Amino acid sequence: MTKIEAIIQPSRLDAVKAALQEVGVEGMTIWEVRGHGRQKGHTEVYRGNEYSVDLLPKIKLEAVIPDQLVDNAVAAILKSAKTGKIGDGKIFLSKLDEAIRIRNEERGEAAL
Repeated sequence: MTKIEAIIQPSRLDAVKAALQEVGVEGMTIWEVRGHGRQKGHTEVYRGNEYSVDLLPKIKLEAVIPDQLVDNAVAAILKSAKTGKIGDGKIFLSKLDEAIRIRNEERGEAAL
């Protein structure tokens, strides 16, 4: 099993969710988060005052999937989240040893 964590632009969330569902990813968790990468935010002017916005709104999506779906899921995220501009996000992959469904104690991929 592999855990996918993707940090994406909020405007791309619906497209990413649809793309993941098409490749067979059934469950995911989504958070509204704030952060920055290399771009370090930007400055804005409001009522004549300039201020720095260094933590930009992002979406963090997590899904635990069977290993055989990883390549298709990553490709789906890349295709649907990419705008070609700075700040498109990142994808992190981690191996998981075990998953347990609390309701009936199923383990492994059956718990997904």
